[in-house]
Amino acid sequence: MGSELLDSMVISASGMRAQGTRIRVISENIANADTAATTPGGDAYRRQLISFKNVMDRQMDLKTVKVDEISEDEKTPFILKYLPDHPGADADGYVKMPNINPLVEMMDVREAQRSYEANLTMIEQARGMVNRTIDVLRN
Repeated sequence: MGSELLDSMVISASGMRAQGTRIRVISENIANADTAATTPGGDAYRRQLISFKNVMDRQMDLKTVKVDEISEDEKTPFILKYLPDHPGADADGYVKMPNINPLVEMMDVREAQRSYEANLTMIEQARGMVNRTIDVLRN
């Protein structure tokens, strides 16, 4: 019984670390949602994406989750905004704005938060079971 509880706690902790990193990346995207190009023809802040992978923890013989990579969103185009007086405006007066949709970022952060909380709940449940087992063994 103890090994399975420890295993579940290790797996949940790896999920919490991964979702914590995801929340940080999303927060950076939200913080830079208005970071426009600073020079004509220059690029604005580009949305960051995070991907995960399963990793075998050979010491514990468990599959855990880890961040695979944090990359730039190359597929979504920049948003062009007409700001002729901006230092980053092109000859037509348009400035490249980040390819970030704050609504999508907020939905992603909520999903990451729920996943983080689910993993935390799992750890709390396992810890509670360990404590109850210890109480039973004492009596």
